[in-house]
Amino acid sequence: MDKRCSFIDSLGHRVASILTVPDSGTDRIAVLCHGFLSSKTSSTNNMLTLILIERRIATFRFDFFGQGESQGPFEQITNTLAVGQALAALDLVRQKGYRRIGLMGSSFGGLVSILTAAQRTDLACLALKCPVVDFAEELRLEFGDEELARWKATDTIPNIMGGTDRIALRYTFYEDCLRQIAYDPARSITAPTVIVQGDKDEHVPLHQSRQLFEALRVKKHLEMVPGADHQFTKGEDFKRMTNVIADWLTEHLTESH
Repeated sequence: MDKRCSFIDSLGHRVASILTVPDSGTDRIAVLCHGFLSSKTSSTNNMLTLILIERRIATFRFDFFGQGESQGPFEQITNTLAVGQALAALDLVRQKGYRRIGLMGSSFGGLVSILTAAQRTDLACLALKCPVVDFAEELRLEFGDEELARWKATDTIPNIMGGTDRIALRYTFYEDCLRQIAYDPARSITAPTVIVQGDKDEHVPLHQSRQLFEALRVKKHLEMVPGADHQFTKGEDFKRMTNVIADWLTEHLTESH
């Protein structure tokens, strides 16, 4: 069912991936983009794969640059580089013969997915889990001026996932974020889009999802999950989030559309 593979992005980096196909075969697939400091085998990606395979929809999961098993030092990642890898992933599954393609992104992967979808007209749908829309704003709110200055001076950031050791990440990432704010690109998206976020998200400001929703000019749905945090830590919240996304992907990847 799972086929581990890799592909090469436009800059020559090797990208590790997993293609999961139902036993009966299919021409429908969801490309799943993980979050910051995560991997292709995140809990969300794994659960969505389990659900979608039962619905005869394949999934393609990959590790962004410098994360999981993909090539590259994480400290050199940028949004622009990640978008290039998402575009390459979509091209690959199209070349493999998948006819109806959905794109899904979590948090940072949500930002990448918005920017990617804005450049495509061949997507059947887009699903976003607590997407970052303006990463520069989120980082300013989370770090504050003093920490931003330290980042610029040291090319390191605090571990936003909760660890104590600082993480090497070049300040050029922040400068790239300033050029990759996704509200305007979102107006170019042609794929029906769902956004799911917890109203107690401690990382991504709620106004980003609301402003994104207003910018979208397609069939759209915003699902705010009461009491849910950024990770959808509670079991019932995680189940609701994955079901909303899986249902959206299933609806728009079916033959009747």
